[in-house]
Amino acid sequence: MALRIEDYALIGNCASAALVGRDGSIDWMGMPRFDSEAFFAALLGTADNGRWLLAPADGNPSTARRYRPGTLVLETDFETDTGKVRIIDCMGRDGNGNVIRVVEGLTGSVKMQMELVIRFGYGLMMPWVSRAEDGRLTAVAGPERLTLTTSVEIEGIAMRSVAEFKVEAGERVCFVLTWTPSIEPPPEPIDALAAIETITRGWQRWSADFDPALFGPHAELVLRSLLTLKALTHYQTGGIAAAATTSLPEAIGGARNWDYRYCWLRDATLTLTALEKSGFRDEARQWCAWLRRAIAGAPQQMQIMYGLAGERRLLEYEIPWLSGYEHSQPVRIGNAASEQLQLDVFGEVMGALHEARRLGLLEDNWPMERALVEHLETIWEQPDAGMWEIRGMSQSFTFSKVMVWVAFDRAIRNIEEFDLEGPLERWCQLRERLRLEILERGFNAKLNSFTQYYGGEELDASLLLIPATGFLPADDPRIVGTVAAVERELLRDGFVLRYRTATGVDGLAGDEGAFLACSFWLVDAYVGQGRMEDARALFERLVGLCNDVGLLAEEYEPRKKRQIGNFPQAFSHVALINAALSLQSGQDIAETIA
Repeated sequence: MALRIEDYALIGNCASAALVGRDGSIDWMGMPRFDSEAFFAALLGTADNGRWLLAPADGNPSTARRYRPGTLVLETDFETDTGKVRIIDCMGRDGNGNVIRVVEGLTGSVKMQMELVIRFGYGLMMPWVSRAEDGRLTAVAGPERLTLTTSVEIEGIAMRSVAEFKVEAGERVCFVLTWTPSIEPPPEPIDALAAIETITRGWQRWSADFDPALFGPHAELVLRSLLTLKALTHYQTGGIAAAATTSLPEAIGGARNWDYRYCWLRDATLTLTALEKSGFRDEARQWCAWLRRAIAGAPQQMQIMYGLAGERRLLEYEIPWLSGYEHSQPVRIGNAASEQLQLDVFGEVMGALHEARRLGLLEDNWPMERALVEHLETIWEQPDAGMWEIRGMSQSFTFSKVMVWVAFDRAIRNIEEFDLEGPLERWCQLRERLRLEILERGFNAKLNSFTQYYGGEELDASLLLIPATGFLPADDPRIVGTVAAVERELLRDGFVLRYRTATGVDGLAGDEGAFLACSFWLVDAYVGQGRMEDARALFERLVGLCNDVGLLAEEYEPRKKRQIGNFPQAFSHVALINAALSLQSGQDIAETIA
């Protein structure tokens, strides 16, 4: 059985990624992209579905791990009765296909074991393994090849490549696993130790642009979140994968298991804010370029999510041969939500592009933006699936309508602020009509709160984002009432649920944990209302959920005290960054007033 989700760390090359367990096993990985078929899939099955274990052979060693400062180079120390070793794990940068693992003896003498189980095609296909003339091991199945370079003697046992060896203090033993297409010549050997230092310097050069003064006492965690976003960003396309994994469950044993290795448009505004305000404008510009390419085409064909290069067909299917994380089935590949109507994305796209234009990050894009808004004029009254991608009956979700208002508002601002051509009067009339409708149909006077959908009485955490859109200020009595209602109805053990699943609004069976991004949104709401003590207390509780190397999954199960959902989750880390910015800004304002 796989480890707890929080027991994994991420290594990556800004094109694909791997999850390395505290026990020294890489249990999830595919190349050349995040959404490629995994050849290590033990995370969603068993060791027979592929893994790469490198760990002490004897006893139950104690472990401690960390990233090298400002990098994605992982160091794990194992201490046994006979000595102590360090395993250094990393991948090359900019799509480089090398996975480098170095065992370094620190004290004494430690007996080590290595077990390499390669199963291409999401843990299904057993490769043809052979030894090349230079002694390297190669594994081939169909279009893929993995080549292992090491000085350690390896033997094949029960369809696995295994080794045992000792590491003395001061000794280093290197392993390099390289992915290449099987039709290409085998890769050239590399100097593993030199490569690790080059990779370390490359990450540290990138991190040098970070200004810790912007984030106060949690600057180190914010930097880790930014590094995670960078790791999930494809170095060529600029697309940011929502997570490195698929089908990690939102409730252990449940069926709410989705593939998050794709790029969601709704991440645009929040991601741009996080990157730009943190000083990483090149990444923000690259994300804008990806967005422009992805949504190019007829406005009615815009999707809510795309592949890493802007692919549109994300066909969803199930893999029956994987048992699922802790038997949480089904295991899904692809995501049918790509075919849904979600009106909020129009507001998120227009908001992101308006911010990019304001910052000088955007080339001339107005004709496409205008076409999107003109199309929105024809469909905005329809019910939709909402930002949570429900698979039940479509509704007139309040937050969706607020984001439609945002789309028209930002289009109007573009015309007024940048002297662009457009039907200003018509859009102003529509914006006002929407405002009045939302206030009348989306607000429940009895509850003194906005509601999940028009005419309903249920709450939704997305309503916490209304002040950030500019629709109403954070201190408006209706927003204050909404925050109070969310506290009353959606807080579970001090963390925020997306909505109450018991209502059946999403058309799915089972429950889910507390959505971490929503809990960070409550921090933002507290700051906006001047409730700084509440904001700080909640933020401290949330960052306390980060694992030992600063990573967050999608959700948290308070009663079982464990992370759940896909991992690491970009949206959780974006929300952490923005909440830290809000807190520091609120603190600066409070100190100025004082």
